[in-house]
Amino acid sequence: MSAIDEGIVREYFEQNGFLVRQARKYQVQTRRKTSDEEVDLLVYNPAHQRGARKPDFFLFSTELPFIHRAIVVVKGWHTTGHFTPATLKGSPEIFTFLEENVVQEAKRSFPVDPDEPGNHPDITKILVLPGLPTAEPSRAQSVQMLKERGVDAIISFRTMLLDIIDKIETNRNYRKSDTLQLLRILKIYDFLKEPQLDLLPESASRKARTEARKQG
Repeated sequence: MSAIDEGIVREYFEQNGFLVRQARKYQVQTRRKTSDEEVDLLVYNPAHQRGARKPDFFLFSTELPFIHRAIVVVKGWHTTGHFTPATLKGSPEIFTFLEENVVQEAKRSFPVDPDEPGNHPDITKILVLPGLPTAEPSRAQSVQMLKERGVDAIISFRTMLLDIIDKIETNRNYRKSDTLQLLRILKIYDFLKEPQLDLLPESASRKARTEARKQG
């Protein structure tokens, strides 16, 4: 995972009111990760309301208020494009952060409310990934596999970037964040103009872009 991948995830949660802690500053490559090295980020929502429902499996900014505390693992496999059933079956390392010893280790990093049942924090296990297949049955199979292995929620880089870009103000200087400053510059020079077009079906998106070019 590159620093830019983690930076995007951090900015997304911070812009939505979360406190974010980076689990480690180094990269593990030549050995198996220990329990405390499996998690990339720990996120905490200080505005969470006790008794709120659980977030949906597919995370968007509207679902974030329902997350209290979460462990986040970032899989920026952008060349893969989508996490298909074959990808999930052939990459068991994706799920190592769901092992009980990893979750228990993560719980020690969060504040615990003494009034909570069992005196243990509620931990949402979030997987950040490029995306899932759009066609069925591959999409449904991927979702089923992720849920069966214990993933509570997923969020795509596309979703996070659209949200971050929408909130960036071009008249502000984000000098304390290289990620936000780069996106701001791209937005100023119209490289990120009208990102909402990407939410349309592909054919409609192409048509809208063509019309925009004609009018520009």
